[in-house]
Amino acid sequence: MSARQEILDFMRNEAYKPLTAEELISAFNIPKQERGRFLDLLDQMEEEGEIVQTRRDRYGIPDRMNLVVGRLERHSKGFGFLLPDDVEKEDVYINAGDVNGAMHNDRIIARIKGVKSGDKLSGEVIRILERANQTVVGDFEASQNFGFVVPDDSHIYHDIFIPKPDVNGASQGQKVVVKITRWPEERRNPEGKVVEILGNRGEPGVDIEAIIRKFELPKEFPKEVKEYVADISEEIPDQEIKRRRDLRDIKMVTIDGEDAKDFDDAVSIEQLDDNKVRLGVHIADVAYYVKEDSILDMEARERATSIYLVDRVIPMLPEKLSNNLCSLRDNEDKLAMSVFMTYNLETGELFDHEFMESIIEVNHRLTYDKVKEILVNEDQELIAEYDDFISELRLMEELCLQIRESRFNEGSLDFDFPESKVVLDDAGKPVDVVKVERSIAEKLIEEFMIATNRVVAREMFWRDVPFIYRVHETPNQSDLEGLNEFIHNFGYHIKGINQETHPKSLQTVLEKVKGEQEERIINTVLLRSMKQAHYEIQNIGHFGLAIDHYCHFTSPIRRYPDLMIHRIIKEIINQDVLNPNRRQALEEKLSELVEHSSLRERQAEEAEFESKDLKKVEYMEGEEGEVYEGIISGMMSFGFFVELPNLVEGLVHVSNLTDDYYIYHEDKQAYIGERTGNIYRLGDSVEVEVYQVNLAERQIDLLLRN
Repeated sequence: MSARQEILDFMRNEAYKPLTAEELISAFNIPKQERGRFLDLLDQMEEEGEIVQTRRDRYGIPDRMNLVVGRLERHSKGFGFLLPDDVEKEDVYINAGDVNGAMHNDRIIARIKGVKSGDKLSGEVIRILERANQTVVGDFEASQNFGFVVPDDSHIYHDIFIPKPDVNGASQGQKVVVKITRWPEERRNPEGKVVEILGNRGEPGVDIEAIIRKFELPKEFPKEVKEYVADISEEIPDQEIKRRRDLRDIKMVTIDGEDAKDFDDAVSIEQLDDNKVRLGVHIADVAYYVKEDSILDMEARERATSIYLVDRVIPMLPEKLSNNLCSLRDNEDKLAMSVFMTYNLETGELFDHEFMESIIEVNHRLTYDKVKEILVNEDQELIAEYDDFISELRLMEELCLQIRESRFNEGSLDFDFPESKVVLDDAGKPVDVVKVERSIAEKLIEEFMIATNRVVAREMFWRDVPFIYRVHETPNQSDLEGLNEFIHNFGYHIKGINQETHPKSLQTVLEKVKGEQEERIINTVLLRSMKQAHYEIQNIGHFGLAIDHYCHFTSPIRRYPDLMIHRIIKEIINQDVLNPNRRQALEEKLSELVEHSSLRERQAEEAEFESKDLKKVEYMEGEEGEVYEGIISGMMSFGFFVELPNLVEGLVHVSNLTDDYYIYHEDKQAYIGERTGNIYRLGDSVEVEVYQVNLAERQIDLLLRN
């Protein structure tokens, strides 16, 4: 057990009373020569919020002191919510007057003050552990003797005051990056200095560059990383080939999108007898090339994930790796981590599995469109072109449908919302927004990857090794009760709501509403009641998938947790057990890694969504006056959002509902006219006209057509 863990366990003891540093030194019997290191550890634990030092210089853990540690999610109106580090704890409401200088995404400690109306805990910020917004992106507003920057991020409540000497050449309306030089205080805005001018608002490319700076996304790889990668040999040594399982005689393919450039998974299938098939999932062996704690590894760990913006990819690994050495291109020898799973084809039951380091050769690079044309439309030209793998594809389809049915029978939730893709021209201007349909091809790969991640997580769990799990908690009881109350309006009910709710109960509701008029509304509200999946070192299962053991193993090119999992599995394959020192080192490393990776993942998702949303609004410029049939997709106190057929969303503001006085009923997710009784609720179809498109505000205003 690490010293850090010993301190925490000691302080969690019921009999513990907060002690001074000297008293802790005595309690742990720390030798004189080790006292400096012990005090440094206490300081580090305090900085990270694991322990708290009181005004009387005594140490304790937050839980025992009516304190909560987490990140602040701030609202544009000033108030916010503390999202606890401990995901099992509920969020804490922070009034605008109790924020005490904290900004959006800062890591804070809050003292619980009581309960706000609606049974929500309320608190006040007492300490800021980590500042999240060292720089801010926004529009520069000039004045004679100073300037202000209006942040692009509405979560950042204050404008940034810029003293005249720190304007640094910025002029009215330019998009700039400012560095915070003084944090906000009561009745005082934060101060900053302009460190970069991105260009004039509206210029081509400035919008996406602003998003990159706003989220502090990485761009170019550092020079030393590029030099390290340049020295990586492209040749696979003979001794490395000899020590691996040679799978080059097994037929396999990659199946990806048409525009994919990195291929990190291949699949194979073999018929063993009438009822048994052996599925192979082969993942690029990124860990062979990215050595742990190398300069390349440290850069990948910091990035944690590849980021897919609307017009570009910001990769976790340099192109030589992601698009070459670690990309499973057809007709090339490649190093892989392979998992074989033997299934009963009639029932989808898993008989056994096997992990190995391998060398493979992919036979064909297939795309989702090609597989769909072969399996669904029986395109004879494509069938002739890939005739050596057609029987395998049909066998994969059969197994996929069986595994999928089995998974949903176990209670896995099936949210099948349509997705959209923004098509850009060479100048980055949006020319179309199209729906992306999911066919058997996408589902085939999805099911095989889920199955592999499940098998890997279960194996490592029972081996009791330090590991990274992909977890998804059970929804809060209050959220489920609210959901149950809402769907009761439509004649549905969630069984077992007062006990520990099983996802099967929710999946039963989804099955009942399939094809009904209210399907979309109930799917939407149910999804919003779910918590967010994340990484954790403790396995608590995955509620949404109804799976006890789950991880991310299948994308080490673009997700750092997958890469770390590959390293752990390699050690188990080659050594069977971990020595105590390695086990302790892994536990400490993974504990830090899961929080960092989860945070980076959320950051990437927000940036990806914002870049796509920006281009959708830009696409709608010039559409004023056009009429669409849409679906109400979101309800807010100030109006409701309508999703158009191309999946672009616009807002019908409550002030534009002019035929009556409408009252928002949050429990019913509806606006109801006071005089007429007209109802506009989530999921309703409405006819709307595009009234105004504001690219600066990234908002599309709609009017109802009566």
